[in-house]
Amino acid sequence: MEYYLQLIVNGLVVGGIYSLVALGFVVIYKATKVVNFAQGELVMAGAYVCFALTVQFNIPFLWAFLVTLAFSVLLGLGIERMVLRPLIGEEHISVIMVTVGMSSVLKSLVQLFWGTQIKVYPQVLPTEPVVVAGLPVAPVYIAAFVLSAALFAIFSLFFKYSRTGVAMRATAFDQQAAQSMGIGIKNIFAMSWCIACVVSAVGGVILGNINGINAHLGHLGLKVFPAVILGGLDSLLGAALGGLIIGVLENVCDGAARQLLGLGGVREVAAFIILVVILMIKPYGLFGTREIERV
Repeated sequence: MEYYLQLIVNGLVVGGIYSLVALGFVVIYKATKVVNFAQGELVMAGAYVCFALTVQFNIPFLWAFLVTLAFSVLLGLGIERMVLRPLIGEEHISVIMVTVGMSSVLKSLVQLFWGTQIKVYPQVLPTEPVVVAGLPVAPVYIAAFVLSAALFAIFSLFFKYSRTGVAMRATAFDQQAAQSMGIGIKNIFAMSWCIACVVSAVGGVILGNINGINAHLGHLGLKVFPAVILGGLDSLLGAALGGLIIGVLENVCDGAARQLLGLGGVREVAAFIILVVILMIKPYGLFGTREIERV
């Protein structure tokens, strides 16, 4: 039983990171109705920038982290202004294909500057485990979960109470009506990409402190996609719960398969098996908006 409780705790930590990356998916989709297939590469870019600032330029980790967040905002603005804004009014599939191409560009740039070898962050937190409910938990895991939860709470309050957050929700509901009320749609699109880049960078830095980073970190976007679909593409609450559910189920299924059947690699496919089952039952996800069209 203790073994499975440990799997659940570790799954909650990974799920918290999934939730952050899923938040980026949801914010962009709510504002633009576009699925961003470069989300995983945004995670990778943020992780490598923070690593370079900390290790190569010897900047203290906290300052490197803050500079990484500023870089992420600029990256989001650059992507929206130079790559996506010229595509306003085009078919959604065209924008989606641009995000696919952008993922390849970001991955190639990372490999060009940092290669493909695993990079390890310097030790920031103590390594001595902390006992939580009778289970030893690494401090970096606790910090990762607390930071993920705090960021999700901040963004939830931002979308619910701030003027910009309300404008983003209005744009997501009806872009034409929002524009007629004086809301700058282009600014909202830029804001959504900035938020997506920031939360992705935070997720990348957290993962870097736990497992290190390499050029395959961008695959995280595909691993998070089942969490997004599970929760609903247009639901912030769904992104949070979907990430936690997928993180826990993925970890527990993999651990159970290793212990009971001696099988490895279940972690890589468990999320997609769960995704297929959920879509058969609830095609719009747990909290997604069901769309009904008259024909």
